[in-house]
Amino acid sequence: MKIFNLHKRNHNGLIRASATVQFEDCDQPSKEIFIETEPDFSHDFIANPNAFTVGCIIPALYFGEKRMAMDEAICPRLKEGLETVMAIMHHWTDGAFLPLTIDAPLTRSAIHEGTKRHASIFLSGGMDSLAALKLLKDNYAPTHPGYPKDALLIHGFDIGGVMERGAKYHVFERAKAAMSPVAEDANLNLIPVYTNIRHLCDNRDLWLNYFFGAVLAASVHAFAPRIDLAWLASSFDIPSLHPCGSHPLLDPEYGSSDLEIRHRDVGLSRMEKLTIVSGWDVAFQHFRVCLANVPDKLNCGRCEKCVRTMLELEALGVLDQTTAFEEDSVDPSWLDGFSITIRGRESFYEELIEPLRGRGRSDLVEKISLKLIDT
Repeated sequence: MKIFNLHKRNHNGLIRASATVQFEDCDQPSKEIFIETEPDFSHDFIANPNAFTVGCIIPALYFGEKRMAMDEAICPRLKEGLETVMAIMHHWTDGAFLPLTIDAPLTRSAIHEGTKRHASIFLSGGMDSLAALKLLKDNYAPTHPGYPKDALLIHGFDIGGVMERGAKYHVFERAKAAMSPVAEDANLNLIPVYTNIRHLCDNRDLWLNYFFGAVLAASVHAFAPRIDLAWLASSFDIPSLHPCGSHPLLDPEYGSSDLEIRHRDVGLSRMEKLTIVSGWDVAFQHFRVCLANVPDKLNCGRCEKCVRTMLELEALGVLDQTTAFEEDSVDPSWLDGFSITIRGRESFYEELIEPLRGRGRSDLVEKISLKLIDT
């Protein structure tokens, strides 16, 4: 794989940092990959070689590329981190992902060392990121270097990430509108970021199991003149850890001497996170967990992610206290439309059984228990 033609330019009212990716050992076509943001942030936004190296590493492994070559210099700490990532991927895939050679010059120092920068957080609108932000808000003084000043909301993941579903910019605008009061309450700049890096390999399993954390890291590397620390909320707690695109073994390795990436809150269960968010009203009224991206609702209330979140809130006794869902109670039949035993979801549902039983919802307990056995 060759990565070249890195540059920054105006593109349809946004600022685009892009690179050309050319595959060498497979028949994939060359592609321009990009990271974009709004012009207000242009002076702190660059076509960072570190960003494109991180963003391309997983597709390069997936397609069997033997090397990743680039003329621009990357951070030696990042190169070492990616070598660790490749070793983890080789183990996770039982040898299917073979480590490649990173053929790029190395920087001799931290490029942005000594410049005034600050922390940030990835803010999807889901419970993981909202709980992480609430804990930062509660535990860090606004003057602390770890308190985020920016929240990055990224288009090209569940919204706009799957090519055949289209860009759905109107859905992203709705997500921005929902997160704006949350960012304002935490005194953060809400920065919309747009990327097509996922389109290097539009494979759902690759994305979820190995890839998406690298694209988060790539996106924030483009803001290295502005950001020196990025908080990334955990997807699973310690007992439930398994191969996943964002993982405590992976995410810190995507950092550099200029940018630290911290995977946080892996010690908290899903229910503990929801308890935290339910105590922050502005977030509890505006959260976005839905992956269905239906036209008229922030959360559809029927997809697996929505139903699971509603079950969790019902188990906590607070489902009727949020306007993020239209329904105030869960019907057991809503679980009939999907499996609850794929991609490590079992632990989320097992955690619900006792609290739901304690709230007298034996119908839901019976349905969850049957689906844990039958699917």
